[in-house]
Amino acid sequence: MPSTIDPAILRALSLSSSESNIAVHGGSGFASTFRITAPSVSIFIKTSSAPGAAVMFEGEHASLNAIHDAVPSLCPKSFAWGKLDNGGYFLATEFLDLCGGLSGGTRSGKAKNAGIGMSLAEKLAKLHSTPTPIPDGYDVPQFGFPVTTCCGDTPQDNRYTSSWAKFFGERRLLAILEQGEKNNGDDPELRRTVERIVDEVVPKLLGDGHLGGKEGITPVVVHGDLWSGNKSKGRFVGRDAINPDEAGPVEDIIFDASAFFAHNEYDFGIMNMFG
Repeated sequence: MPSTIDPAILRALSLSSSESNIAVHGGSGFASTFRITAPSVSIFIKTSSAPGAAVMFEGEHASLNAIHDAVPSLCPKSFAWGKLDNGGYFLATEFLDLCGGLSGGTRSGKAKNAGIGMSLAEKLAKLHSTPTPIPDGYDVPQFGFPVTTCCGDTPQDNRYTSSWAKFFGERRLLAILEQGEKNNGDDPELRRTVERIVDEVVPKLLGDGHLGGKEGITPVVVHGDLWSGNKSKGRFVGRDAINPDEAGPVEDIIFDASAFFAHNEYDFGIMNMFG
């Protein structure tokens, strides 16, 4: 456990080393996790020196803020990410007090500080119906994302594409095939199958004029890896600058996002698989 906070984190968050404390909090198979407390804030920190940490933290930073901008109570805001002075990279977000299966829910009012806001379903409905911003240099919203995001430790190609069918076929199905070939060697039969799906099946099922009707599909922000392990009930801590340790109401919360701008039903697949 570090006894001092890396100077890069202090600079990024404009914190004083003499007034800030760091302690181990939770755990992760990929990263070391900590809580920083200071007079005006409580912050969750991830650090890692693993290969790909920079890409993963940059992607998570952008993902959390894209979701937070659409539905602030759905996920923590990310404050900063960057390179540590002492090696590795970091991500700094709002601190969440995760409550697991705490009874009371968001509407019951029975649990202490139980929330009175939207349920998880309502929050996701709002997320999945909020149009994405138009990227610089384009006239209409695009499928994709400004940065690479990672689903697990797999980088995702998020280059902007105007067609959902083209994006899903090339940026997801073919990209995963190519990563599999890189890791495990060529499989000609599998490649023929995937290419046929991309060329024939995907356009028929997801193409413009079919899915979404005449209006087409409007890209929205999706979580990108929304399974049961990436959601919980919890309380945001430190949003009150006067009382930084005061926790807010219990809310349905999601985290560990690998977001991008997609068809609004994209999240449903992995949700149905894992419950």
